[in-house]
Amino acid sequence: MLAVLRNRTYRHLFAAQVVALAGTGLATVALGLLAYDMAGSDAGSVLGTALAIKMVAYVAIAPAVGALADGLPRRALLLSADLTRAGVALLLPFVDQVWQVYVLVFLLQSASAAFTPAFQAVIPDVLPEERDYTRALSMSRLAYDLESLLSPALAAALLSLITYNWLFTGTALGFLASAALVVSVVLPPARPSTARGARARATAGTRLFRTVPALRALLALDLAVAAASAMVTVNSVVYVRDLLHLPAGALPLALGAYGAGSMTVALLLPRTLDRVPDRTVMLRGAGLLVAVFVALGAVTTAGGGGWRWPALLAVWAAFGAACAMVLTPTGRLVRRSAPPEARTAAFAAQFSLSHGCWLLTYPLAGWLGATAGPGWAVAALGTIALGASLSAVRLWSTPSPPAHADLPVGRPHRTDAPRVRSGRRHRRAGLADGARAHP
Repeated sequence: MLAVLRNRTYRHLFAAQVVALAGTGLATVALGLLAYDMAGSDAGSVLGTALAIKMVAYVAIAPAVGALADGLPRRALLLSADLTRAGVALLLPFVDQVWQVYVLVFLLQSASAAFTPAFQAVIPDVLPEERDYTRALSMSRLAYDLESLLSPALAAALLSLITYNWLFTGTALGFLASAALVVSVVLPPARPSTARGARARATAGTRLFRTVPALRALLALDLAVAAASAMVTVNSVVYVRDLLHLPAGALPLALGAYGAGSMTVALLLPRTLDRVPDRTVMLRGAGLLVAVFVALGAVTTAGGGGWRWPALLAVWAAFGAACAMVLTPTGRLVRRSAPPEARTAAFAAQFSLSHGCWLLTYPLAGWLGATAGPGWAVAALGTIALGASLSAVRLWSTPSPPAHADLPVGRPHRTDAPRVRSGRRHRRAGLADGARAHP
């Protein structure tokens, strides 16, 4: 899998992703401490609002940036986003009002909403071979999981030497290092969109998701993943502290189990995807999510027993594995479904729509867990995961070809094969299918 790092451009871009993620992890810890300093016992409310603002920025800004990206050089766009994030991070230690935190968080996450889809759209052009791109996706998944595991430990080590305000400086340095790495390589130029007008370009990716059945199924799968990840992110502390009555030190172990499950699957998937179609892997991941919700219900409703703690760790690890089965091949599916000139818009739409799912499930998990108890949260989110998984199976009814089919680079691929037709009717139907696949 590490062979893709021999490509100098990808190596620098991957390093840029890693250092930016490390800086983001430090900012997460520092922001929590800043909120506590400013709001005391209301810090949770401040952080919850900041998280909602983050999701709103992701949902609203990504499509707009996707429309503007066609007229901008890729390197300039990525560099501008990194410099904006670095500047915002340097301003955060100087705020003294909660509303200022909200404004800066919105600016920071808006820049991330510009950076991430553009970055995702570059990688298929840097690594045009399907095999290499698959391994790059797995490495990206590993980078996210390692950040969630190592950034809190790094922050804890730094806080033993410095005050939390200096963590924001580390965040800024991470974004500046990312900017330097982006500048150090020459990126393939983006192909201009064929859509006419800013509104058409802004909605091009969403229209693609609406017309291609496999992408509609992907949106349903995103909702299933959001239901599971919301349960882990929001309610882990409830399970550890209230349900199992464990010390605070058990919380990192629970979150680490989720990350370990995801990392294990990310390491195993590249070879699997060489032999097994994306559809099979992703739909089985969705089915596993539903099964894990059933297991979590058993842990939640059990009256007691020392077995519940190891069972919870196993459930969290299974959630991580199932989410990775869905999320890791996502880039391949978007790449195959969008023509080269629409890739940035398609990745922007995927970024926006998937975070829209999280914007729904995060508050639902928190509100139900707090007002009705974790059992009701499990039932509601499990039902969402089941409905979304069944929808994905219905929408994505025909298997896609295996990854080793060596499709031409940039050639759009429909994963819902049409019925065999003959003669002129077949040719007319083929043209119609192509029009529906690529608005």
